[in-house]
Amino acid sequence: MARTARELLEGTAGNPAPDPHANRLLPLIARGAAQRSTLAALALEQGQVIPADRRAFLHLAERPDTGPDCAAFFTALAEGEALALDRLAAYADACGAGAARTAYEPLAGCQSYPAYVAWLAMNGSPAEVVLALTADFDAWGGYCTTIAEALRHHYGFTDEACGFFDLFAEPAPELRQLALAAVREGLETGRLDEDRALRQGRVLRTCETSFWHALWEEDQRVP
Repeated sequence: MARTARELLEGTAGNPAPDPHANRLLPLIARGAAQRSTLAALALEQGQVIPADRRAFLHLAERPDTGPDCAAFFTALAEGEALALDRLAAYADACGAGAARTAYEPLAGCQSYPAYVAWLAMNGSPAEVVLALTADFDAWGGYCTTIAEALRHHYGFTDEACGFFDLFAEPAPELRQLALAAVREGLETGRLDEDRALRQGRVLRTCETSFWHALWEEDQRVP
């Protein structure tokens, strides 16, 4: 029996479950052991990721084969990225990363995620991309919750400086409803292959693991 849009979203979320040991940097931040230079690198890498993802989402929203419900989802994501970039500035300033912005050389491991999002924007079926992206939302939100708490308790960051992570840590029921409508649209138009969407979601999760691992490696190099 074909699954409903709600069943697809619920079945895709966290599938497969993230490896609790995959993000080696998170435990360091959680206990205040990560280098401040690593926190700055996180800000600088996100400063590259967010604009790239925003352009990819806008492209997906404007593609001629994107239905209205999928377009609404990607437009909302793009608007969220714009807000995230605005909040990132306070975090970057608190890390002392502002002065290094122009000379910073991004890490390839960190930039594999936006590179694959861009590939999906050009080649993926919009409804399948919705499923692939939403598969990792809960894990990303959990990361942000942990980081925001650690920044306050171990590094003395203000609420304003933690605003970027607070944004993603908060539940987003409106976005969930937009995703549900987009997946339903994909099913109704026959433009959603669940297996392909799951494969794409696994690649995205691997890219995110690469993001955190690259930063962890940089942290380990600091004496």
